Amino acid sequence: MDILFWPSETNNFRRFTPESLAAIKERIADKKKQQAKVKQENKDQGVEEVKLTPQLDLRTYKKLPSLYGDVPADLVGEPLEDLDPYYSDHKTFMVINKRRTIFRFAATPALCVFGPFNPVRKAAIKIIIHS
Repeated sequence: MDILFWPSETNNFRRFTPESLAAIKERIADKKKQQAKVKQENKDQGVEEVKLTPQLDLRTYKKLPSLYGDVPADLVGEPLEDLDPYYSDHKTFMVINKRRTIFRFAATPALCVFGPFNPVRKAAIKIIIHS
C-alpha cells in the first residue's frame, strides 16, 4: 500500500460526548500545570515556547479535505471531536454538513444556559449548518 494515501476504511470522526468534554478539561488542566512548571524552569533562561497553530486545511467554513475520508452519514450534522490538534485543549467541537463544510462551536454554555448537549442548542446548530 502506498504511504501517501490514507486507507479509506479508517474513521477519524468521533462524536462529541460528555466524556470528550471531560477529556478536554483534563488536557487544559494538565497544560496549565505544565506551563507553570516550564515558566519556573525557564524563568532565568528566557527560552521561548513553541506554540501550536491551527491547520490551514481544517479552517472554519472551509471544505473538509478528502484526505480525512468520507464522513459517515450518521455523523453528518452531529457534534464531533475536533480533528485539528490545535483545538485538542480548547473547549470546542466541530460539525460537518452534507457539503463537507467545517463549522466550529464553543463547548461552553450558550447564553449561560444551554450547554453543548442541550436539545435546544442542538436544534439551533442544525439550523445554522443547513445549506
